[in-house]
Amino acid sequence: MSIKTAADIVRMREACAIAATVLAKLKEHVAPGITTYDLDQIAKTLIAGYGARSADYGYQIGSRRFPAYICVSVNDEIVHGIGTLKRILHDGDIVSLDVTVEYNGCIGDNALTMPVGRIAPALQQLLQVTERALQLGIAQAKVDNRIGDVSAAIQEYVESHGFSVVRDLVGHGVGFSMHEPPEIPNFGRKGAGPRIKAGMTLAIEPMVNLGGYRTKTLADGWTVVTADGSASAHFEHTVLTTDRGPEILTIPRSA
Repeated sequence: MSIKTAADIVRMREACAIAATVLAKLKEHVAPGITTYDLDQIAKTLIAGYGARSADYGYQIGSRRFPAYICVSVNDEIVHGIGTLKRILHDGDIVSLDVTVEYNGCIGDNALTMPVGRIAPALQQLLQVTERALQLGIAQAKVDNRIGDVSAAIQEYVESHGFSVVRDLVGHGVGFSMHEPPEIPNFGRKGAGPRIKAGMTLAIEPMVNLGGYRTKTLADGWTVVTADGSASAHFEHTVLTTDRGPEILTIPRSA
């Protein structure tokens, strides 16, 4: 597991601030009638405007390369949705925006799910529970705790509200590459897993389904959806572990 130096942390702060600022600005464009491709291209322009690059674009698994600049996932799409002119957002949808950038050799990673227009009460609760689960998970990312403490906090809160946590996808370390050890499941047992040390940078990201936890991947080879067609929400921050407690790095710039 990578422990970041003081110089590394300075670079991480810069990358994470850019990722968070892009996400905050991108939110302003979400409205009925916009396509997911439009959102992807707006993000492309915003990322370039900060002198960064998309860590998603061209990301390779085997022979496949991710073809978009961010992940835009709608309704039953959990993660890794690819922007397309064919997907128009409508009133009542929910959309997840996942922005990951590389800047000066470091990665900033964050995501949120938001309503498009007016959404059903059950979807509003799904968003609220998922975001709160993220906050509770982050609170457990304390030095000398274990990764299982983060996982258990998320799972217990989500399931207490009747929702399910995705098990096929997990959070992860992040820093010099998009995915570093350790894996951070959104389910698990308190006291289990690697011990948390100061100087770790972690992407904590609950993915929560309105229905069951099972998933499937679409024919594009990237987009992961709920197996039962139920809606899904996703919130994520990059967090620095310190002796003073966990610190969220993905905070937008004030100007």
